[in-house]
Amino acid sequence: MTDIKDKLKHLKKERQTRTKTQKIRNTWETIERTENLSTKEKLEHLINLTRTEKKPENKVPEFEPQEREPFQFIENPYPLDVRYGKIKIAEGLAISGDLLSCLSKDPEFEKLDLSTALFIDLETTGLSGGTGVIPFLVGMGYYRDGKFYVAQYFLGDPGAEEKMLKELNQFFLDMKFKSIVTYNGKVFDIPLLETRFILKRQPFILSEMPHLDFLFPARSLWAHKLENCRLHNLALEVVGTGRTEDIPSAEIPWRYFQYIQTGNYDLIEPILYHNQEDILSLLGVIIVGSQIFSEDPKACEADAMDFFGAGKILEKFGQTEKSSQYFQKAIEGHLSDKIFLSARRRLSVQFKKNQEWDKAVSLWEEMASAENPSNDLLFSLRELAMYHEHKQKEYLEAKKVSEEGFVLARDFSLYYERDFSRRMDRLRLKIKKEQEKQD
Repeated sequence: MTDIKDKLKHLKKERQTRTKTQKIRNTWETIERTENLSTKEKLEHLINLTRTEKKPENKVPEFEPQEREPFQFIENPYPLDVRYGKIKIAEGLAISGDLLSCLSKDPEFEKLDLSTALFIDLETTGLSGGTGVIPFLVGMGYYRDGKFYVAQYFLGDPGAEEKMLKELNQFFLDMKFKSIVTYNGKVFDIPLLETRFILKRQPFILSEMPHLDFLFPARSLWAHKLENCRLHNLALEVVGTGRTEDIPSAEIPWRYFQYIQTGNYDLIEPILYHNQEDILSLLGVIIVGSQIFSEDPKACEADAMDFFGAGKILEKFGQTEKSSQYFQKAIEGHLSDKIFLSARRRLSVQFKKNQEWDKAVSLWEEMASAENPSNDLLFSLRELAMYHEHKQKEYLEAKKVSEEGFVLARDFSLYYERDFSRRMDRLRLKIKKEQEKQD
């Protein structure tokens, strides 16, 4: 009987703990949706709403608040021969400035490489940005002295933010970084960090550096291939890291505010791990992405879908000849029907610009043989109609192709339907004039 009572008492205690935790979570979610509150105000509001009345009898609290260091600097070195997923840390040093320039669309990278780059990722008290949001964890990665370091500044006391930023600025100066690398940093991390530096009247030298935000090339490389391009997903699918221990981004601010209340460092350790993994994952996806462009078959494990993505990046950068080569490699491999059409369409445009008409027409005819209506199919018919009308002066053939396009465009694309209708009207007039000349 005593054992049962003890078990029931233990279960009741667990239930009370879960109820309290859920109450705090729900309260935090409500506060997080409230705009125009500073971090301090959010914390005070959370404490007030979750505070319980003290009972007259003296009881030992469930958790004694612990002392917190104002801020900490944590640094972990990784030897260059260490593997992270399927890549080696050292492989980041082999990425050329020309490729970095292409990926970033910034010519300043041409004379740089990743040996002087600063990888940066923030964990913050909110996900929406704004002056009330504090970056309480600044994660950084960099190559130095034959190693790759992951360093972190952790703000244990929000009141010490100014002192931490001052030390962080000195760190940037001492390390002499020449560029920055982020994942969605142009929209979130760098503007937010710059705002904090300005508010604390500190200089912010990172804003003057070339910036590779790899979110954008990552989408070009893999958005057509993978379910999503979140960094965690790319680490799993592209780098092969097997990242399993992780916490949702929405939970990170809640954990930090709980830490401020309790000093319980166990709440923070998963965030430190998450941030460190993000830095290594960012390096990993850049290495794998750069290897798609390698001319060494041994260094490249890319497939046709990867080549298609590389072609898109080169096309955007204005390297049409190289992009054509990658689109050609893509259509020679295994592609989904949608991507196969898109690759041929892009390749045909390059052939048209170079006036390689035989190659362009061949692709348009292949695309026009598709069974189901699509924008790529209608595009190919339109191009064939223009080729026969303007290049070959074959008005009857152009009219035939336009009529086919008009029928397929109905109930599918108003734009193409109108285009083919106007084209047919014009061709009828041209054909009539030709016949009048012959008569």
